[in-house]
Amino acid sequence: MTSSTTTAVLEPEQVPASNKLKVLLVDDHPITRQGMKALVNQQPNLEVCGEADNAPYAIELVGKLQPDLAIVDIALKTTNGIELTKNIKVQAPNLPVLIVSMHDEGLYAERALRAGAMGYLMKQEAGEKIIAAIQRLLQGEIYLSDKIKEKMLHRFVNKKGDNMVFSIDTLSDREMEVFQLIGNGYSTRQIAQKLNLSSKTIDSYREHLKLKLNLDSGAELVRHAIQWARNEGAM
Repeated sequence: MTSSTTTAVLEPEQVPASNKLKVLLVDDHPITRQGMKALVNQQPNLEVCGEADNAPYAIELVGKLQPDLAIVDIALKTTNGIELTKNIKVQAPNLPVLIVSMHDEGLYAERALRAGAMGYLMKQEAGEKIIAAIQRLLQGEIYLSDKIKEKMLHRFVNKKGDNMVFSIDTLSDREMEVFQLIGNGYSTRQIAQKLNLSSKTIDSYREHLKLKLNLDSGAELVRHAIQWARNEGAM
């Protein structure tokens, strides 16, 4: 009698792994991955099935592990999370991607959605919000903070904003990446090496940036980028 009663009780932690939804973590900070993994694995219906610290390995794991959800950081070693999201969606169009980042959601959330992500969350958010976002995406819904939803709604309705914000929003993802690196003190050669592009190509991006941001010189572009990087808390 006693043994049959105890075996009939199934604690949440005892849910077979095969019944759990698989989560892939993509972040180049081991401590961050460790914390996120612990948070995810505490949930009765979720388990971390794999971890990657760079984009090529992440793409490999998407094909190999067939996860139900990918959590991607923007700042990665070989590329950024937005470019990775685009590549993930080519390989696995139905895979929900949640971008969790330290970077300002006011700019990157919209870019993340355009790249194919279904949610954007700031890393400093509490654990319950991260889990809520994960569960929302797994149900096929989009997750954004109330703040960014209101901002996007105002932009859509009023089509207003100062020239700085509007100009930055017109940059392509690659132009944004170059602009961010300029703001963090990278030289043309260093940017070229980091992005696997030629210095000539980076010079072309600099010219495009000056035109789009209505700047007269390279020095003005650097000042503009540094000021933006400080204000936005970029890498």
